[in-house]
Amino acid sequence: MGDSNGEDTAMETPELPIEIIIYILSFLHASDRKEASLVCHSWYIASQDLCFQKNVTFRFPASSSSLELIRGLGGRSRCNLIISQLDGFSMSRALLLEVGVCLGPKLESLALPGSSITEASLLGLLPRLTSLRRLDLRGLDSLFMSGAFLSREEHRQQVRSALSGLEELDLSDLRYLSDLTFNRLTGCTPRLRRLSLAGCHIAFEFDPYLGCPVGAVQDSSALLSLRNLRRLLTEQKSTLVALDLSRTSITPESLRTVAQVQGLSLEELRLQGCKELTDYSVEMLVKHQPGLQSLDISACTELTSRAVVAIGLGLKGLRQLSLSRDWRVTEKGLADLLSVSSLKSLDLSECLHVSGGEMVKGLTGPDTTKARLETLSFKSCTYIRDLAVFSLAQLLGSTLRELDLTSCVYLTDLSVRAIATYLQGLVVLRLGWCKEITDWGLLGMVEPTKECEPAQQMEDKGPRFTRTFGNMGFFRPPSMPFQERPKLVTEEDLGLFRQQEGASLLALNRLQELDLSACSKLTDSSITQVLRYPDLHRLSLSMLPEISDASLASVAWHCRSLTSLALSHCPRISDRGVAQAAPYLHRLQHLYLSCCDNITDRSLSLLMRHCKRLRTLDVSMCKDISITTVDLLQSQLPFLENVHCRFVGGADLTLTL
Repeated sequence: MGDSNGEDTAMETPELPIEIIIYILSFLHASDRKEASLVCHSWYIASQDLCFQKNVTFRFPASSSSLELIRGLGGRSRCNLIISQLDGFSMSRALLLEVGVCLGPKLESLALPGSSITEASLLGLLPRLTSLRRLDLRGLDSLFMSGAFLSREEHRQQVRSALSGLEELDLSDLRYLSDLTFNRLTGCTPRLRRLSLAGCHIAFEFDPYLGCPVGAVQDSSALLSLRNLRRLLTEQKSTLVALDLSRTSITPESLRTVAQVQGLSLEELRLQGCKELTDYSVEMLVKHQPGLQSLDISACTELTSRAVVAIGLGLKGLRQLSLSRDWRVTEKGLADLLSVSSLKSLDLSECLHVSGGEMVKGLTGPDTTKARLETLSFKSCTYIRDLAVFSLAQLLGSTLRELDLTSCVYLTDLSVRAIATYLQGLVVLRLGWCKEITDWGLLGMVEPTKECEPAQQMEDKGPRFTRTFGNMGFFRPPSMPFQERPKLVTEEDLGLFRQQEGASLLALNRLQELDLSACSKLTDSSITQVLRYPDLHRLSLSMLPEISDASLASVAWHCRSLTSLALSHCPRISDRGVAQAAPYLHRLQHLYLSCCDNITDRSLSLLMRHCKRLRTLDVSMCKDISITTVDLLQSQLPFLENVHCRFVGGADLTLTL
């Protein structure tokens, strides 16, 4: 009777309409939706609704099993593909043919990284891709080496009819791109909006053999010339808004020629690693392209603050700027730059002379005349101190979402407390190699005997004397920061922490990425109490010698959305910690355990059982792991692509599947 009543109850339970399930799923992150889709068939069907399938890209290597995957994608209304490791053999040709047959009019984006395909294979596919909007041919030297690509008129007509709507073309890192092949290909794509030629061998200089600039007399069969690049920009000036010339040998005069193309109005320009550019060339760029919204001039090592001043005064619509590794840039000009109200992203990583003082000045004006930064990077800016972080955190508290302070080695717990107090909307926080940060900072507490305000750091504390004088007995030698060990947090301190309402790192409850690697003073005391972020995806705790299995177990329990976890060089992490953590890390895709001496084959067995989605695993120099178990792991985990196992079982291997 009981069973019968149970059956009746089960039969009476109404099933939610698919529209309601779709509405519920719309509130979840993509990773959470993926988990929810495994609940039952109706939830899976709801998760496949078109409203969740926008800009979805499928990435996979070329293999015989990929054929079935491509056929399965045929039911979608639109699709984006990244297919790697294609070659000239029959299986790759069959794969490309299947893409054309099943996905031809539905494919919007195609990338073929790490491939070496023939012209015939690609020409058999391209005419079928009538809806293609983005084509990525970066590094496909096999297509352009002969110089015969698209040399036949009938092939050009077929490709032109299919690619007439192409908006993005990536030709980066092509060693054999010439005027002839460039003209043929771009002649088939008349409405380009974005073009990348990063790392290509473009001839901006004088040709000693012809006695004139390359390409000035006739199209070159060996190199792409400035003349032909200018011709393309002139022909497609009405649509082209983004250009990438990173890692090329472009000269100041050549950049001026590009910027002066009549009618060209660029919104995005990337010049990363163009080492010949000067301040004058940036001034000319700003003068002729004042509508730029995104500019990357990182690793242009000849640039100084003069270029920054020109950008701050001339690009009033700028949204993104990268000055990374521009070592000669100083504080000058940063106040004007931070008064550009449209600026959202600023990368100053490895600008060694930047201290943040001028930025604070630029941000203290009226709201209508100051930047509302969402992304800020000070990576390896060793002049950044607590006072600058404290001030910037107050000024950017309502807008900043990503902050990188990696290797700002003089920051202390004061900076952590300022971040936790004022930047509670952060999504990404990187504090790697900030070795002065302790448990007290993460807990939001003041270490006894160290209570002070940031302004006190600027006070004159009297003369400092060398260790030599100290050894003479007249003066005590100055304490060295790296010699000091913080006062250990006790259970009584933790009890006070649980009762307080102060700003610990717990306040950053929106975090999706956190890097605490090499913050060597951190221990289980703070990691187990503070790292409790349900939406955290990426976490690095590498090189923390004091954390143990207790930290790993706590992180796994409280951060179940983790897809990437780094624990390399953590000597106290062992199989026991992996056993406690693995059952809660079902979403884990990347795990780094190199140099963890207490990890053995047992951990790999646990990963096989619980972490079925692993794509990357690093167990290099784990002396108690055997190659046999590594091989077994590879056979059991279907998504595993990269296994790093150098010096495991006496072998030196890095395996890519």
